[in-house]
Amino acid sequence: MRSSTAKNRVKSHVSSIHQNERKQRQTLPDYSIYELSMLERILCMVIGGVIFYSIGYLFYHNWFVSILIACCGGFIPGFWRRNMLNRRRAAMNLHFKQALFSLSSSLSAGRSVENGFREAVSDLRMLDPGAENDLIMELNIICARLEYGEPIEDALQDFSRRAAMEDITNFADVFTTCKRTGGDLVEVVRRTSNIIGEKLDVQQEISVMIAQKKFESTTILVAPILLIAFMNLSSPDYMLPMYSGIGFFITTISLAVLGVCSIWITKIMNIKL
Repeated sequence: MRSSTAKNRVKSHVSSIHQNERKQRQTLPDYSIYELSMLERILCMVIGGVIFYSIGYLFYHNWFVSILIACCGGFIPGFWRRNMLNRRRAAMNLHFKQALFSLSSSLSAGRSVENGFREAVSDLRMLDPGAENDLIMELNIICARLEYGEPIEDALQDFSRRAAMEDITNFADVFTTCKRTGGDLVEVVRRTSNIIGEKLDVQQEISVMIAQKKFESTTILVAPILLIAFMNLSSPDYMLPMYSGIGFFITTISLAVLGVCSIWITKIMNIKL
């Protein structure tokens, strides 16, 4: 009876520990998703609806058709969410590169791993005074876990799972393996930081190279709309045949082709780095 009671207590204790870990992970941010606030959703839908309504009225001069086209503004929140997620992850990737160089320098100077992570927070704040970005918050979380006696490998692995980024995952795996097998942690961190830093430098060079092409593609998409707006303002009588009869059909085909080209160009420019 006593043994069964002891086993039940151990099981209940273990289950409570797992429940606390799950609650803790639920409260920590997940960097693979980005949730818009209600205000952001409303603003995106309103701004998108106004833009699409203007385009619809410019092409058709019909308020009913313009309202139907304005309904496409409902897709803008999803587009904005993906854009903000990509920007957030790109910023974290850059800050992670800076933190790796700081950690490598600290370990080379003879500091402990714990002090190395604390020093990385100070270095990131020196680079951008007053900033409180995602990586600074995560490094503070890791330092807080270390103060409570949690192994640094577990803290790094939890961060890599929530970040869902290749570079962070690779560093966490290499760090964990080196820590458990007793490898040369200083050399491993130095080489890993150099490799990841070179990779990020190449990604930034590619981003700069395709930035001009993205601007050109945006110009190509906006040019027909500006041309039609100019023609409506300068020669409205010349544009009247486009809003009746077969002109209505031609306008619909032109707008559909412009939409397909917009999606096509966006997919071409969306290069996975």
